[in-house]
Amino acid sequence: MIIAREKKKENIVEYVLYMWQIENLIRAYNFDIERIDKEIISGFDLDDEEREAMRFWYESLIETMKNEKVTEKGHIQILKSTVADLNDLHLRLLKSPFHQDYQRVYQRTLPYISAFYNKLQDKKKSIIEMALEAVYGVWMLRLQGKKIYPETQEAIDYISDFLSLLAKKYHQREQDEEFYI
Repeated sequence: MIIAREKKKENIVEYVLYMWQIENLIRAYNFDIERIDKEIISGFDLDDEEREAMRFWYESLIETMKNEKVTEKGHIQILKSTVADLNDLHLRLLKSPFHQDYQRVYQRTLPYISAFYNKLQDKKKSIIEMALEAVYGVWMLRLQGKKIYPETQEAIDYISDFLSLLAKKYHQREQDEEFYI
């Protein structure tokens, strides 16, 4: 909750990736709030009110995941909407005469994105969702101690830089009423 709130304010891409991790963590803990409380929430230095707020946040996520039927896989609607918003911004930036910096970074990254896209079985995903999944997937491989090949790491570096710029543009748009598209 605390980390998610900060990430959402600072970097929307990191927020989405973090929340995907939280969804998977909840699944790994079998939606057991007592276990999450004991093994995760108790690890934070919180007063009673903050602890209750964090527990309520996890309980709300658990309920939402169950209600939205994403207990096995997938993401809650608010995260899907955030990714769709990022994709919409991406498409607008590609057409804008005011964001040639973004267009250059995207063009430089496109071969790497295409390589990941060609490996997808579900070709209905947006470029942004696929890019996020590529970064998340490699991150999960790292956590599992699996080898990341240099070509894969190079691709993820380019994709990460691209997503970082998109996150900056998103933040600028949210903060500046005169953000031109």
